[in-house]
Amino acid sequence: MSAPRICWLTPDKPANISVGRRQIAAHLEELGFEIVLRGTTLTTLREVLADRKGFDAVIGTTRAGAVAGALVSIMKGCPLIVDHVDPIAQFERTASRPVAAVVRWLENATFALAAGVLYTYPEEWARASRFARRVSKTGLGVEFDRFDDPSPEAIQAAQSHLAELAIDPEDRIAIYLGGLEPIYHVEELLGSAQYLEDWILLVVGDGSLAGRVERAAEECESIEFLGSVPHEEVPGYLHVADVGICLVDDSHTLKILEYGAAGLPVVQLAGRAEKRFRGLVEFCSTDPADVARAIEATGKRSDDASEEEHSLRAFASRFDWARVAADYEGMLEEVL
Repeated sequence: MSAPRICWLTPDKPANISVGRRQIAAHLEELGFEIVLRGTTLTTLREVLADRKGFDAVIGTTRAGAVAGALVSIMKGCPLIVDHVDPIAQFERTASRPVAAVVRWLENATFALAAGVLYTYPEEWARASRFARRVSKTGLGVEFDRFDDPSPEAIQAAQSHLAELAIDPEDRIAIYLGGLEPIYHVEELLGSAQYLEDWILLVVGDGSLAGRVERAAEECESIEFLGSVPHEEVPGYLHVADVGICLVDDSHTLKILEYGAAGLPVVQLAGRAEKRFRGLVEFCSTDPADVARAIEATGKRSDDASEEEHSLRAFASRFDWARVAADYEGMLEEVL
């Protein structure tokens, strides 16, 4: 019997930025599924629709992937599973009201069409269960061992790159790893550099604000921009850093789990994450001066093996991609 063939349409993000879906897909392949993973663009959508082998099911990740997945489901005659990873409230805070209303309607339509919905944020349960016939909770995972104990090759790659940039080993490094979009308060992050002394703000990632970060790095000697780096080298950069930064108003973010697994103390934007991470991270506002204050405060505590560090590492160790993949395996089995 051939392996069930699953098309998975994900957000069109750089491969080194958005890794969660690839981790789940890898585990599903180990469990006997054939996964065709594609970032959602018009080109990949055309390729999927032209695929002659067909699919046993399609998974669509919010937001574009779910809408495209609905089209594939209709055209290919296969069941749709919506991988609902982002709350609509997050989108509504940055989009215009008419656009947000259209997106909400489209999401509701994909829920209604879907054979099943996997959701991450508890606040999305009511909306998903209102429209979908089958709803199941899932979560995030982290490659804990890879970040907790980075390979010598990853550490060497990071150290060599920083040496090429002539970063003083005595300087402390505050690292931001991830997407460079307005929702992550990149401008405020860059602004914090002027309030920091003896710190290097290391920005690793890609996105629409990459040009802005590059200019800031040229203008400010305490900012270094690496762009996107190979995912296998990321643990090495976290190993040489002193503080991890996450300025998105979100309580479910992979960044914090990766920072925690790496043993980094974390600066996190106050807001939705406070209930989940209180006592585990240092919170700050979007004021650049307050971001700098939080970095300095967290850096002082990182001189010792702090209680916060151990607590966050222990928290991160509870999350595993294999467990998350089991949620998707269960949904696929039900749908198929």
